[in-house]
Amino acid sequence: MVYMTGGLMRINEMLPNLSPSGKKIAMYILENPQEIISLTANELGKRSSTSGAAVIRLCKSLNLKGFHELKIRVAGDLQKTTQAGVQDIEPNEATVSIIEKMTNNSIQTIRETAELIRVDELEWAVRLLEKARRIHFIGVGASSIIAQDAEQKFLRINKTAYAFEDMHLATTLVANAEKDDVVVGISFSGETEEVANILQLARENGAATISLTKYGKWPVTEQADINLYTSATREPTFRSGAMSSRMSQLQVIDILFMCVASLEYEKSIKHLAVTRDAIESLKLNMNKNSTAKKAEESES
Repeated sequence: MVYMTGGLMRINEMLPNLSPSGKKIAMYILENPQEIISLTANELGKRSSTSGAAVIRLCKSLNLKGFHELKIRVAGDLQKTTQAGVQDIEPNEATVSIIEKMTNNSIQTIRETAELIRVDELEWAVRLLEKARRIHFIGVGASSIIAQDAEQKFLRINKTAYAFEDMHLATTLVANAEKDDVVVGISFSGETEEVANILQLARENGAATISLTKYGKWPVTEQADINLYTSATREPTFRSGAMSSRMSQLQVIDILFMCVASLEYEKSIKHLAVTRDAIESLKLNMNKNSTAKKAEESES
């Protein structure tokens, strides 16, 4: 049986940014997750020394449809087996232990990201990407690697896609964006100023905007029509958290790509085959040229 999950994780991630009343409710839920499943919003408000209205506001802050969805997700969380949490490496740690920790960290990040995906938001994003005239993937630093990966994937199914490391070039292109264009802003922190500014420019030109950030309310998400989230895994000393954030971003891009490809299945299969054959032909020609060059050099 599949459960809706991610209620407790959403609360944990948003806790520092909640209002005083929201924090009271959040702490009560975290301390009494089993109990709140049977409560009404008003009852939870009384027990947390707040109000039913404050409970509803909290649910809205968590990007949930209401208290009922929060209860369903918390109930799903309680059905899960306990997770160890992200583990960092130790001085002179055994290779086998590092392999196990990095694998477990990656698995946990992927599961947490899946819990944060809202199907309705994802499906809306997929429809926009499917119909887009042009798709612009915007990312800075490590997120630019994710943007380039997305560009490569969508180009292979014959979508007009762009990804630039140079923000001046990206701004120039987005400045000419139109209503049939889609701009995807990628920023794990959600606070990358360049990405937020480019999304704002895209919206002003009537283009659709999608953000991919860690869970929460950020400058980047404020400028997006659709917000997609990744797990906000805490970053330990040796940046295994940064590794996990990259993996979770790639996970969401892969899901978007597969959903678009599925909607255009026959065409996607055709385009993937054409691009694969073209690349194989290029490799073959390069090998022939290399062999011929070596033969010429040996003769001379």
